[in-house]
Amino acid sequence: MTRTMTGICAAVAVAAGVYAMNSFSTRQGETSLLDIQLIGAANAQESAEAAEVDTSTIVEMVQGAEDAPVTMIEYASYTCPHCASFHADAYKKLKADYIDTGKVKFIYREVYFDRFGLWASMVARCGGEEKFFGITDLIFQQQSEWTRAGNPTEMVEALKKIGRLAGLDNDKLEACMQDATKAQTLVAWYQENATKDEVQSTPSFVLNGTKVSNQSYEDMKALIDAELEG
Repeated sequence: MTRTMTGICAAVAVAAGVYAMNSFSTRQGETSLLDIQLIGAANAQESAEAAEVDTSTIVEMVQGAEDAPVTMIEYASYTCPHCASFHADAYKKLKADYIDTGKVKFIYREVYFDRFGLWASMVARCGGEEKFFGITDLIFQQQSEWTRAGNPTEMVEALKKIGRLAGLDNDKLEACMQDATKAQTLVAWYQENATKDEVQSTPSFVLNGTKVSNQSYEDMKALIDAELEG
């Protein structure tokens, strides 16, 4: 999945605003908190460009030893089929061979090509660091289902169902989805990281500071082994 940076940011901003107006616009004459959250996401691009958003509040999602000799960053979108394929196969091998053995510190960073990826991210992060990777696995496993659940309201409900399956209660999920500041900050954080690492497609990787494209596990393994030997 490839986009220009301008297209990425515009897709998040415009789509979020449309969803806020059309899907959760009013209830008995009152604007819902989710409207506010999504409108906040729609304004995130301008805020980020004006350096008004403090992205230091966003927690990096990390697996593996802190002092591992190799650091790998994955940039992925929850709506990207190639990312789902990577997590169904290569990621599991990577985790067993390198992350769990202390050789690789793995950092996962979300990419928001669309509003749906942002919503999925907010659900994944709702359980904190302890549940993040488990919920991420579920989101990717059920990608073909929740992305085709129907209208935006039904897609949100499908994502919340995944959150409940992971042990989150409905009140917590509602609070996470209605967090306007978090939505705005996540978009700014994504834009900041993607610009710095020149990420325009997913999945993309940064291996000990060097950008690496998506490739077979055997090719990825060879690159990691070269770093370990070096």
